[in-house]
Order: sequence, then structure tokens, then C-alpha cells
Amino acid sequence: MTQWAIDSGLPFVETAVKYTIYNQFCGGETIKECQPIVDLLDEYGVTTILDYGVEARQHEIEFEESAQYLVHKVIRKAADDPKINIISSKITSLIRFELLEKVSSGIELSDEEANEYERGKRRVKFICKNAFDNKIAIYFDAEESWIQNAIDDVVTEMQAFYNRLEPIVFNTIQFYRVNRLPFLKESYKKAKEAGYLYAVKIVRGAYMEKERNRAEEMGYESPIQLDKKSCDKDYNEALKFCVKHIDDIAFCNATHNEESCLLLANLMIEAKQPKNHPHVYTGQLFGMSDHISFNMAKAGFNVSKYLPFGPVKDVIPYLIRRANENTAVGDQMGRELSLLKEEIDRRGI
Repeated sequence: MTQWAIDSGLPFVETAVKYTIYNQFCGGETIKECQPIVDLLDEYGVTTILDYGVEARQHEIEFEESAQYLVHKVIRKAADDPKINIISSKITSLIRFELLEKVSSGIELSDEEANEYERGKRRVKFICKNAFDNKIAIYFDAEESWIQNAIDDVVTEMQAFYNRLEPIVFNTIQFYRVNRLPFLKESYKKAKEAGYLYAVKIVRGAYMEKERNRAEEMGYESPIQLDKKSCDKDYNEALKFCVKHIDDIAFCNATHNEESCLLLANLMIEAKQPKNHPHVYTGQLFGMSDHISFNMAKAGFNVSKYLPFGPVKDVIPYLIRRANENTAVGDQMGRELSLLKEEIDRRGI
């Protein structure tokens, strides 16, 4: 309803969104508005992943605007502020969704489409080169499964070029999908053989209902794991694999799952690796799981908060996914609230 209301131009909707769900999960509409949050996180040893939360654009001029903004505003800001060590983006803010879908499906492109695709890849390379030049890591988010093959190919190409010396370009793997653990291992093997550092953000995922609905409507087997237990198992196995190969893999444990964060902490200790190993980060979304973020940072682990920003109307798709995710992890949010109440009582506030 919110998306429809904004698209329809109904009055006061953007204002209502901004002062409710937007303020809970986003840093502001501009980089400048994000600065107080960046500074506050830094006080507690937490760095910022600055995410320009624009996605699913449609026109060449919009894709160019996104690329220029990422380079001249976001990367430049990160280069000037050590509290921001990572930026994040979506390939759909740089290349048209339908084009990625065609490429992922193996459908032959027309000459015009092929030229469009090359322009899109040049935009991605423009961003990655500037991230490399400024020593800023960039996380490319995973998206819908039916465009992910193309995203994987584009990001892998960038990794092979820019991850020769240090982890700059990160792909993302969603472990609520089946067969992603073999994909992780194969991606690592490919990087090892080609002589570049594999870099990955591992997540459970954020498109589950959309994926299942599409599979049912179109009559193909759902790419989503049968149950949460299977997802958790693959996710945790991925953590074990990454720690085992820590010298050749840089990774972000991007989760709100307490057990996975505890597992990573124990794996690092058992492997006798420093808690602040430069190849390992744990990340949570701004507005969620602060009890994980701040406690892990206090214990000496590398922790970053994923801080989206951008115009309210452009960030709505992200906010809708966050609302759905909060519904899915309601028990955990309830636990976090109870922990806050206990601490308030302990302090006698």
C-alpha cells in the first residue's frame, strides 16, 4: 500500500514513511544526514557500510546518475572518513533488470541489447576502479535468483581484475537458496586458480516470499531451501569453510542470527586467529540486532553496520523487505526488546 501511495502521489505519505520506518532503518536522504549516525557508531567501535539504497532503475540516464553518484559522492566520502570503510550497491542500479534477466537465462541479446549490456558493465568497472584506487571495499548485493547469474558473472569479472592484492570487490551469496554452498566453494576454487583473493558477503536472504511465489506461478521448482534448518546448516558450513581458508578468502558474516555470530567467534578462537583479522567482518543492518553488533565490537571483532540512505521514494523497496524481515524474525526482535528492558531495569532508569 505504501509503494502504491507514493507512486500515486498521495500527499504526506513520504513524510509519514520518513518519520517512522525510514528513520528506523536508514541514515538519511543525503550523506550529510548520515554523519551523526556514522560518528555515533564509531564511538562504540563499529564502522559503517554506506549503502546508496537505490535499485531497479530503468533508464540509461538513471544508471549513469547512480554510477557518478557512487564514485564522486559515496566513494569520495568513504575515502575521506576512516569511519566508513565499505560501500554497498546493487547491480540493478547500474544495469536494467530485464537485461540481466535475459543474460541470466542465456537468451541471445540483440546488437542494441549487447551494447547496452557493455555500457552497464563499464559503469560497474568505473565504480570498482575508483573503489580500488581509494582502497575502499565495495559489496554488491545479491538480488532475485532469475537475474543472479548475470550479477555473479559481472562481479566475478571485477574481482579477477581488482582483488589481486587485497579484497576490494565482494559478491554476495544468499544461503536460503539451494546449492549455494557448492557455489561458494567453486567460486573460491576459481579465484585460487586465477590468482586473486575471493571476497564474499554471506547472508541468508531477503526475497524468499517473492521467489516462492514466482516459482509457483511459473511452474518451476522453488530455489528456496525446504526449511530454515537447511538454510542454517548451509550458512554455518559456509562460515566454517571461510575461516578454514581465511588467508585466501575475505568475508562478511552478514546476519542477525545470534548462533551464527557465536559460531564465528568460536571458530576464530579455535583457529587461533586474531579477532580483528582484516579478512573477517560481521555486519548487521542499522536498526536491527544492536545487541549483537555492539557486544561483538566490544569483544574486539570487526563489526560494521549497513547504513542505507537516499530519497524516501527510492528506498521504499528496501524498506518493504526490512519490514518483511522484521516480521519473519519477530521472536528475535522480541528478545532484543526484553534485553533492553532488563538493562534499563538493571541501571535503575
